[in-house]
Amino acid sequence: MVKHQPLQVYERQLCLSCLTGIYGCRWKRYQRSHDDTTKWECLWSFILFCTFSLLLVWLYFWWEAHNDYSEFNWFLYNRSGEWSDGTVPILAATAAGFTYIAFLMILALCHVAVGQQLNLHWLHKIGVTAGLLTTIISVISVTQLWGEEWDVVWISLQATGPFLHIGALAAVTALAWLMAGQVARAEKTRFQLMVLLVYLSVLLTLYFIPLSITSPCIMERGSLKAAPTIIGHHGAPMLAPENSLLSFNRALQRNVSGLEADVTISLDGVPFLMRDRTLRRTTNVRRVFPERQYDDASLFNWTDLSSLNAGQWFLKDDPFWTVQYMSTSERWSVGNQTVCSLEQMLKLAARSKSSALFTLHRPPPNHPHHHDWVNLTLDTVLRSGIPQRQVMWTVDSNREMVRKAAPGLQQTTVQKLPLDTLHHKSISRVLLRYNQASAQDIWLYNENNISLTLHSVNKPWLYSLLWCSGVPSVSSEAPQVLRKVHYPLWLMVRTMAQSRHAFPRYVIGQHLLWRMSGMRSYNPEQIMLSAAVRRASRDVNIMKEKLIFSEVSNGVSSDEPYTENGFNYYTN
Repeated sequence: MVKHQPLQVYERQLCLSCLTGIYGCRWKRYQRSHDDTTKWECLWSFILFCTFSLLLVWLYFWWEAHNDYSEFNWFLYNRSGEWSDGTVPILAATAAGFTYIAFLMILALCHVAVGQQLNLHWLHKIGVTAGLLTTIISVISVTQLWGEEWDVVWISLQATGPFLHIGALAAVTALAWLMAGQVARAEKTRFQLMVLLVYLSVLLTLYFIPLSITSPCIMERGSLKAAPTIIGHHGAPMLAPENSLLSFNRALQRNVSGLEADVTISLDGVPFLMRDRTLRRTTNVRRVFPERQYDDASLFNWTDLSSLNAGQWFLKDDPFWTVQYMSTSERWSVGNQTVCSLEQMLKLAARSKSSALFTLHRPPPNHPHHHDWVNLTLDTVLRSGIPQRQVMWTVDSNREMVRKAAPGLQQTTVQKLPLDTLHHKSISRVLLRYNQASAQDIWLYNENNISLTLHSVNKPWLYSLLWCSGVPSVSSEAPQVLRKVHYPLWLMVRTMAQSRHAFPRYVIGQHLLWRMSGMRSYNPEQIMLSAAVRRASRDVNIMKEKLIFSEVSNGVSSDEPYTENGFNYYTN
């Protein structure tokens, strides 16, 4: 007689098959294992976590560095000689790499959650290694070439710190069930204690981090000063070609308080506006004077400069991705711009009663005006008819002579000097990059009547942060963006409640408010009424009856109104 053994039936586990198959190419049931992960695979899991953390920091850096993308592209142009938006490939590669590594991290956590052995496939190991090495090389390269930009990370944490802290707490709390499962499945007491110790240490650290968070936006609402005035850096270069009359007019239409430009001296002694050393990027010098396209901009006379077009490059390169939003007439205006002289800009500032701030570049040694460049610029300022009090003079050379010839000019420095030096040189204004002035520096300048201007501030979060810090003015390439910021993006106010405790109150914009305040002394019926005022009217009436009964029993006059939560209740 033949005995038949019952067949074992396996349920299909599609999710588990996809999980182990994508992560380790273990698509078959017999390839899976619930054994402990080997030390080699634990090492790769650690490398995966390090790569994820490094890419997260790298992605955050480029996200916050958006304020300075224009500066980065200009920096690349000076090194390569060709204009291109270098941030696009960097952002695309960073986003793709982070998405890939984050996906592997999620798969690894899912393996841990279902108790599967970690076994990263060799192709993924190559991808993780490539991502780690590429990110390390990129970090080192940026540190060497653009090291000061790393300051934006620490500055931005003053604005994003509270929100990142909340997100980190949510993430760690969500991992609690995963840690609990690991502890429950572990057979060794030492491993259980280690997991618990690490998790609790991270959790306690996150809970105590707010004690070390400092931000100028943690302040009393009454202490908030007026919004910083905005100076158009090169006019409004996102809306029109930089340093052109159209750009300055666009900036004035956005109610800027001043205009800022870079000034170079022409071969025949005419100060004109030009940021670059050559004319290749912002004019059509390649077509008009092809043999002189690499010459210094100061080696052209004003007649030659006036014949160049200074607007077509903007339509072609579209440096700020704004050309597509322009009308036909606007494109025509942009495409017909010419090189602007300093005198033209000063007359425009005088008519609009705006201040004028410019940085003067000294001509090369072989230039005929290498020695009298300051005198030429000063004569142009005086000849333009602009009131002296509206001009910020930043040239350190021959400052004493300039002060005697034009005592009304606002003496300005672009260096971070001690207060004694500033007072000794009668300098009343300081122009610095936004990362060069700390909160203490801003306070000292304000206390000593030194007007501080920070550049280039292009993003609302940075403008809000400097607003809370008390900065009187900023220079921006995006005045049309900052003009829409009518209040700091967020403001954290610490107020004393009517009890012994104080809790934070968050104000986001002017409309969103969360408040935690100390509780006053209520009897039980009053507490019930406070909770019931938000319910249906039927429930509220029941609570009112309870309150009436309580007050009458306590001998309260029935003719006097009782006020609670903004409502007047009568007991008669």
